Amino acid sequence: MRKDFLPFCRPSINKEDVKAVDEVLLSGWITTGKWNNEFEKQLCEYTGAKYGVALTSATAGMHILLKALNIGPGDEVITPSLTWVSTINLITLSGATPVFPDIDRDTLMVTPDSIKKCITAKTKLIIPVHYAGAPVDLDAINSLAKQHGITIVEDAAHAIGTFYKGKHIGHENTAIYSFHPIKNITTGEGGMITTNDPELIEKLRRLKFHGLGVDAFDRQQQGRSPQAQVVDPGYKYNLTDIAAVLGVKQLSRIGEINKKRTEIAMMYRQKLQGIEGILPLKDPNYEFTHAWNLFIVRVTTDKITRNAFMEELKKLNIGTGLHFLAAHVQKYYRETMNIAPGVLANTEWNSDRMCSIPLFPDMTEQDVDDVVSAIRKVVG
Repeated sequence: MRKDFLPFCRPSINKEDVKAVDEVLLSGWITTGKWNNEFEKQLCEYTGAKYGVALTSATAGMHILLKALNIGPGDEVITPSLTWVSTINLITLSGATPVFPDIDRDTLMVTPDSIKKCITAKTKLIIPVHYAGAPVDLDAINSLAKQHGITIVEDAAHAIGTFYKGKHIGHENTAIYSFHPIKNITTGEGGMITTNDPELIEKLRRLKFHGLGVDAFDRQQQGRSPQAQVVDPGYKYNLTDIAAVLGVKQLSRIGEINKKRTEIAMMYRQKLQGIEGILPLKDPNYEFTHAWNLFIVRVTTDKITRNAFMEELKKLNIGTGLHFLAAHVQKYYRETMNIAPGVLANTEWNSDRMCSIPLFPDMTEQDVDDVVSAIRKVVG
């Protein structure tokens, strides 16, 4: 057993990151400013999107996107139940109805066929989720959406560094990224929307900052009138430069970060082979580059439940995560949506069995061995 606790995740922060944040703190300008602009520019260059808007979280991004797209009562939004519940919450709070396609049992992602079964005359938006660092089948899903005239927003929270058929995800559709501490790069908390739609980006920029046509940096640093007008009622979701500069520095190392994550994931794949009752995810059957945001296994043995498995690993000083408990089995949605057990069979099977094991760039091979040894002990 390890002497020290191995967390499920630890952000990769180096001395240059700390120095950059320190310089912003001492600069006299710590809210939204030049580093936000730089972060937006660099993420767009990396992903191939034309425009970006940095935000306090990916959840904030989903909120203002639904607002900008006029999603509301009478509309249906197709997205998987096996995702972080903030998406489902925001669809519900908008007055629209979330509609859940089932997922592929071994990649955890929605398929064109599962989406097609959910499309009705009320469908206004599809939000496919790129899971754990692998991409959905974008060509087929984009084609289906175009046939029906439905907008797509890619949930790219797990997908900085994820490529589909040679191109970064989000280069064609609007996408939402997360920079939470468990993501491949972090701003502490934060997110970004990227898009190729100039009208949409202007709406989003207004909505993220009180509905004003310009933000604080524009008004005070660029010589514009301090009496900016409210164009539409908006929110306050602007990212600080303290956070944005960290994002810039982290993004500059994304290749190095993801290379290390991939090395660790490949160790896991090799070392977990032959452990009965532990089933990793499978790769999709199309060309892609995995970002390895998460390494997920499913606990399939009858000897122990997933929850007990996680508790036993904790006793052995191994941290784990759960990504995710399906939305439709959580109390509020279970009681209000009344989805019969078995309708989303693959979703429920995984929701009961999935577990994320430690994966972060500073792990060593000994750390991986400790995790695998603990798993072997727990599952007998």
